[in-house]
Amino acid sequence: MNLHWTPAEWELDFSFIRASGPGGQNVNKVSSAVHLRFDIRRSSLPPIIKERLLGLSDQRLTQDGSLVIKAQASRSQEQNRADAVARLIELVQSVAHTPKARRATKPTWGSQQRRLEGKSLRSGIKAGRAKTLY
Repeated sequence: MNLHWTPAEWELDFSFIRASGPGGQNVNKVSSAVHLRFDIRRSSLPPIIKERLLGLSDQRLTQDGSLVIKAQASRSQEQNRADAVARLIELVQSVAHTPKARRATKPTWGSQQRRLEGKSLRSGIKAGRAKTLY
């Protein structure tokens, strides 16, 4: 499934917090880190994508079906906000991709013969290492 999806503004809930880590005095004053909350059940995504997102074993997924993404890489609130949205879109697109189903196949006659020949060669080598009785 090829999904080109961008979230609507009403689907995203941003809260701004102080970032952790280095940053000098600025880190104590400015709330540049972003918490993005995305309620999967209320979203405009197709039902199959919602189901896959809710089935993820991801620590960012809450009990009530919300996805929380924290972005704090930049000192700019706008860049962190854009980063959080980009990571949300990337996660949704990764879930939208369905891998091709694998069909079981039998090994060919030739590959079976080569395998058995290799085994008998190896067996002969090991048998040659055995001590003689005399």
